[in-house]
Amino acid sequence: MEFTIAIAGRPNVGKSTLFNRLVGRSMAIVSDEPGVTRDWRDGQGHLFDFNFRVLDTAGLESIRSKGSLSARVAEQTRKALSQTQAILLIVDARAGLTQDDKNVARELRKMDKPIILLANKCEGSHLPEGYEEFSALGFGDPVAISATHGDGMMELYGLLQPHFEKAGAKVKSRKKSDEDEVDDENRPLHVAVVGRPNAGKSTLVNQLLGEERMLTGPEPGLTRDSIQIHWQYGEKPVRLVDTAGLRRRARVTEKLEKASGHETLRSIRLAHVVILVVDAAQALDKQDLTIAKHVVEEGRALLVAVNKWDTVKDKREKLKEVRETIEDSLAQVAGVPIITMSALKGTGLDVLMRNVFRIYEVWNKRVSTGQLNRWLEYMEDNHPPPITSGRRIKLRYITQIKSRPPTFLLWVNKPVDLPDSYQRFLTNGLREKFELHGVPIRWQLKKNANPFDDKKD
Repeated sequence: MEFTIAIAGRPNVGKSTLFNRLVGRSMAIVSDEPGVTRDWRDGQGHLFDFNFRVLDTAGLESIRSKGSLSARVAEQTRKALSQTQAILLIVDARAGLTQDDKNVARELRKMDKPIILLANKCEGSHLPEGYEEFSALGFGDPVAISATHGDGMMELYGLLQPHFEKAGAKVKSRKKSDEDEVDDENRPLHVAVVGRPNAGKSTLVNQLLGEERMLTGPEPGLTRDSIQIHWQYGEKPVRLVDTAGLRRRARVTEKLEKASGHETLRSIRLAHVVILVVDAAQALDKQDLTIAKHVVEEGRALLVAVNKWDTVKDKREKLKEVRETIEDSLAQVAGVPIITMSALKGTGLDVLMRNVFRIYEVWNKRVSTGQLNRWLEYMEDNHPPPITSGRRIKLRYITQIKSRPPTFLLWVNKPVDLPDSYQRFLTNGLREKFELHGVPIRWQLKKNANPFDDKKD
């Protein structure tokens, strides 16, 4: 089992800032607004020469009524803490010791795990007044750190090292960038779940995982961050990402919601397959289609999951309506899989996942150059390109230059004059001939390399 550290503390003491410091990139949203983190976040931490798993947890608040949002958040935090071998308790050195700090310390003692006390926001050589008060929490003298500037990391490493060595934590290796993660075929299938607020994204993730991993409830916008979960579907590794709901840009005014939106868009960019969850009880609206178009523009494979299908009375008419809307609005990815399901009841999920892996294979598909050029000759013979300026456009040669999404390089004598309508004709022909339904197809047009070719026309 990988050595796991949890970061805990009351709201707004810098837990997510330290998390980002340890994982080496801005994975968690950082804000001055307290209580931003609700679902605990999982990342691969690095501290000098050791690797470990690190969990960013929600702030533990002192006053909670049973069933309230704060109580449900606290329960999620306890689940995260139960998975760890050590806990980093963070306090705000500038604010001094508070009753909430004492309450959090009392909660953590019940975990019976090693606890390291960190006093954050200790920039510079002078410690804030009242720094010594934190020793009263009973976890020894606090380690002065600045999560923002990286101060105190060597001291933290020194306290963690005995635990690292005892657990046999792995020595650090080269970290991969986000771009590596997208292009490395040896990594798990990366699936992002997106949609409008309250469409049922987190409920879907929980059903797939078979546990209450994500916070759910009637309150809109519960998920604020993009949360990555490593998962196994059968024998296939998957990295599942639950994202914040995307509203129309004109309605987004708060700084925090803008940050959540940026994180969701980033998750789409890094995904292999994107599941767009729509609410069957509502009409497929402009925002759903805007999200879908963004997925296509990023070149990701797309599925539409129509949730709450059990509430639909006229299922045939509703499915027809959804199909027509998708086909009219997303003609550039004709054949997008549309799956009906109920995240709450768990119906349709096997069909959904089978389609996820199927569309992933299509997204990765490669067609040989010989097959492509025989197809191109047939297309040109049966439907020649138009004549421009008294001369016919001629298609010379085609090859696939990449997959994910399928991208084709076409040599043509007059690329600038090739009409969009004819390019769409070729795209549709490619889909039909080589079964490339439901994924973006991209083209690059290139003028003949031989300068005398045009003189032979």
